[in-house]
Amino acid sequence: MKKTTLALGLTLALSAPSVFAATQPVSPQPASDADANHGQSQKQAVDLNAVEVSTTLDQSRNALSPETGSSQYVINQQAIQKLPLGDATPVNQVLLQAPGVVKDSYGGLHVRGDHANLQYRINGVVIPESISGFGQTLDTRIIQNVKLLDGALPAQYGERTAAVVDITTKNGHALGNGGSVGITGGSFGTINPNASVWGSSGRWSFFGTANFLQSDIGIENPTSSRKPIHDHTNQVKGFGDLSYLVNDHTRVSFMFGVTNNRFQIPNNPDQQPQFQYMNQTTFNSADLDERQSENTRFGVLTLQGKLGQTDYQVSLGQRYSSLDFMPDMVGDLMFNGVSSAIDRSNRASTLQADFSTPLNDTNTLRYGVYGSFERALSTNNAYVFPADANGNQTSTTPINIVDGNQIVAKTWAAYVQDEWSIGDKWTVNYGLRGDKYEAFRTESQLSPRLGVVYQATDNTTVHAGYARYFTPPATELISTDNIAKFAGTTNALQGANGNDTPLSQRSDYFDLGVQQNVGNHLTLGVDAYYRKVQRLQDEGQFGAALVYSTFNYAKGRIHGVEFTANYANGPLSAYFNLALSRAMGERVITSQYNFAPEDLAYIADHYIHLDHDQKVASSGGISYDLGNATTVGANYILGSGLRKDGAVPNGASLPYYFQMNLSVSHDFSFADTGKLHTQLALINALDRTYELRDGSGIGVGAPQFGPRRGLYLSVQKDF
Repeated sequence: MKKTTLALGLTLALSAPSVFAATQPVSPQPASDADANHGQSQKQAVDLNAVEVSTTLDQSRNALSPETGSSQYVINQQAIQKLPLGDATPVNQVLLQAPGVVKDSYGGLHVRGDHANLQYRINGVVIPESISGFGQTLDTRIIQNVKLLDGALPAQYGERTAAVVDITTKNGHALGNGGSVGITGGSFGTINPNASVWGSSGRWSFFGTANFLQSDIGIENPTSSRKPIHDHTNQVKGFGDLSYLVNDHTRVSFMFGVTNNRFQIPNNPDQQPQFQYMNQTTFNSADLDERQSENTRFGVLTLQGKLGQTDYQVSLGQRYSSLDFMPDMVGDLMFNGVSSAIDRSNRASTLQADFSTPLNDTNTLRYGVYGSFERALSTNNAYVFPADANGNQTSTTPINIVDGNQIVAKTWAAYVQDEWSIGDKWTVNYGLRGDKYEAFRTESQLSPRLGVVYQATDNTTVHAGYARYFTPPATELISTDNIAKFAGTTNALQGANGNDTPLSQRSDYFDLGVQQNVGNHLTLGVDAYYRKVQRLQDEGQFGAALVYSTFNYAKGRIHGVEFTANYANGPLSAYFNLALSRAMGERVITSQYNFAPEDLAYIADHYIHLDHDQKVASSGGISYDLGNATTVGANYILGSGLRKDGAVPNGASLPYYFQMNLSVSHDFSFADTGKLHTQLALINALDRTYELRDGSGIGVGAPQFGPRRGLYLSVQKDF
């Protein structure tokens, strides 16, 4: 079943096992070439020019990744351009246009009731996660199209299983020779210049882009005021892809990315100090000077091609990521009783190999391996006050405690699966995946997968799937602090005992969906899912630094239903998504020392809502072309509110929120310089004040509010 590509149009359709690769933002289109050759060998490329060879290899690469049984949502480059901020839209906000995606603070996303647990792939290659509290590592300007795959995924997909964000990048052979320069600027001191260059020469091709962002809103405001205090950010992002066609069947490519993000931590004024420092009793919380920096580098060397009837792609990669939190020593001591300079880094080296071999006219065998070697370092240089057994400060002179650790983690996986076409109406994909994770202990699992697609009529497609998942803990977020070092201080934890080594999550996932084409312009869909989880992983912010740490519930149950609709007719396109979800967990079994004893006691024999659980989430948009040069549009996001503490932990939810964004774009044509693209965006046009977090709930730090009204202008010139 194919899920319509939604590129800014109306939506209420959902889960389909595979996707239409639409060339227009919203309209249903015939299947892509890769889909047309589904289960068949690719034709040999003979006497083709470089562009045709590159296109054929792209189709072969796409054939390595099946989608049968999963739910897929595609947003293409044209759809992105029709978003209010166009290519300047952060990647997380692009993904918010897909069904079942919930917005959180620090740029975080939750898909179908999971906390993070997203896998990012670029051109079919897994890019390990970075340590990021809120920085965006990837730039939307690299995207040709992006697929969000969730539900019961085929055996090829593992490790991070809430959803797969599969990005296909722009490339020089397809674009020709040229480039682009532009700038986005506007409210809150926002300046975002960018430059891209692309091209090809014979068998060589390249694509590169870089941009710089500065803004006075780097992180969500902890108050409802229009402008936050101490919230400036500077961010630099770059990406490059260089490829060489060895022959008509083989390509070597090297892609790399770099991100340097700097943040001021915004202040919440009028807070009262809880501790004294060297007999100092007052401190203006508006004057705090906490900062955080995040760096990420990755590089991947890939050999991709065709050997006989077998398509293959083999990649070697490495990703380095670091996070440094710099406290305000005096202020943090007086407000929190601890001032910690936190340094975390993680280096991951990866090997990935995927193969696809047609066995006959009806069966395609896919198989592969994945390996990851990670080394994570964590240092906590803390200043604390001496305290009595009740946590009361006994001296105003701080003492220094240094705590550090190193974690080495190894992940290995192998899979095999067969896609079987049964007549014209049935497609079955069945397979087996094996995972092994070694860190504090060795954990492993064999995971069966099954996906079925039934083409009931020309307009009706049904899909169903089952997947057994094994999800190792995010190594980059693990920090095994020495709790005993902080005994007798103002940073002593309430629960001195507990398992500080997170466990791998194991779950059974069921998914069922239907997609219906209504006439030539409207596509509707509905998808339901249920997940039964053991050792449910969640993440929380336990401390002043804006970095998450992993913990486990013994059991979890997550279920929901999603609706989508997509409409396209001439100049009008629209989409609408609605998702209902519930995510619950019971009994904390790791990192218990981060929890209040009374919360642990309640959760021990009661299911509670996960802190990121949101009952209702919706997004939608509409776009209309006024001739060939002008487009007007609007989109929105709506949510019923994340969780907060009530009578029990996470027992209440924040109020509903609604954010509408408006835009108009126009292409000016000049005789001497050609086309100049301009786009005006009004974000949160109604200036509705809404709160994402109120500072309460399991693992929740400070309050965070959504953005206030902002006006932004983008000017872009291609050459």
